[in-house]
Amino acid sequence: MYDRGLTIGQSVRTPILARLLWMVLVLVFALSQSPRAWAQSSGIGALRDSEIEALIRDYTIPILEAARVNSRSVEIYLVNDTSFNAFVANGQRIFINAGALMQAETPNEIIGVIAHETAHIAGGHLARQREALSRTRAANIIAMLLGAGAIAAGASSGNSDAAQAGSAIISGGQNAALLSLLAYRRSEEAAADRGAVIYLNATGQSSKGMLTTFNRFADQQLFSSSNIDPYFQSHPMARDRVSALEAMAETSPYFDRIDPPALQLRHDLMRAKLSGFLEHQDTVFRRYPRSDTSLPALYARAIATYLHVDVNSALTQIDVLIRAQSNNPYFWELRGQALLESGRPERAIEPLRKAVALAPNSGLIRMLLGQALLATESSGNLDAAIAELTRALSSEPDASVGLRQLAIAYGRKGDIVRAEMMTARAYFAEGNLNRAKQHAARVQSRAARGSPLWLQADDIINYQTQSSGG
Repeated sequence: MYDRGLTIGQSVRTPILARLLWMVLVLVFALSQSPRAWAQSSGIGALRDSEIEALIRDYTIPILEAARVNSRSVEIYLVNDTSFNAFVANGQRIFINAGALMQAETPNEIIGVIAHETAHIAGGHLARQREALSRTRAANIIAMLLGAGAIAAGASSGNSDAAQAGSAIISGGQNAALLSLLAYRRSEEAAADRGAVIYLNATGQSSKGMLTTFNRFADQQLFSSSNIDPYFQSHPMARDRVSALEAMAETSPYFDRIDPPALQLRHDLMRAKLSGFLEHQDTVFRRYPRSDTSLPALYARAIATYLHVDVNSALTQIDVLIRAQSNNPYFWELRGQALLESGRPERAIEPLRKAVALAPNSGLIRMLLGQALLATESSGNLDAAIAELTRALSSEPDASVGLRQLAIAYGRKGDIVRAEMMTARAYFAEGNLNRAKQHAARVQSRAARGSPLWLQADDIINYQTQSSGG
């Protein structure tokens, strides 16, 4: 598993503040910025993992086809947040929280979430949100954000006066604008629910997973609904949604259809993997006790063991996984990753090559193999490392980890121009345009004018100039 920017801001529990921060997130960042800038601005970390991404693609493609949405134009992002949430932002991009994947017990639950978000894309809801936002005065938006900031400051410090001041800022003439926007959003949520049922029926899948999700939200609201204004929310109240959805879902001939066992196993392995990597080791071992001998439980414990206990013991556990599924590339990947991160890159190469052979289209696994080859610090592995990293980056062009590894490899070969170019691209991928421009300028000072490298550097320099002037 690869991860980026895993420092997540403190969760906000106040219902009104959660809704306001939704406004900040969706209406300001998601509607106007690139995914890279959006993620940096919001402080949200993106998770990368070949196994999970492959599974989510398998969940998503049939739904997109049913909605007549080009699957190649839709990007899926995994967000390092433990809450159950998913949303569409900035065009055809679906963001799914790790918490949603971990809490959903069946594939059908996540497929229902994906169907709902796909309906937002197919319905053009984001474009209409931009129109709705444009009808709201900029002063109103600023007041909302200032009020949200004041409430957040009061909530974090325990200062009730600050929180009340924030509420006053919002209510002082801005409340109507906010309620109008949220009411607009609620109508689209209801439309997305209807669209999701249509797509699930078209693919012969049950809507029961959506009901499970909505019931979860409804149960949570039982403890706080007396303090929530149902009109001060971006989504309809959960019980209302459950009632409306039941009327549609239960008429489907596929309502009682369950997920195929093989797909359920992949889903369970995904949940175990996320638990092993993201949860505290004590939580992992409670959730997957040693008495549980299932493959997902072995997977979670092996990951937690290699991260927190003992790598050699973890390798023994990973070997059990490999014997159970010798053609599972992700078990071989885990073995290679454990060896690489424990300082044994020479031994990591063989399992990673096996993983690449089993999953040749995974740029992330190939990138890990390139890292292992480079980490041996053997001149005999240098060209192979460059070849693997270059091929990996052809499918993962914005992977800053791979770009930086390739920069190191070119530096060792004495190819300083290419090393500078890879460094510039890495900074660009991370959104650090100032540093990207500095290294791109160094490329242009060394490369022949008009050469491919010079032109790549020129693209970065011009991109920043256009952005700063726009």
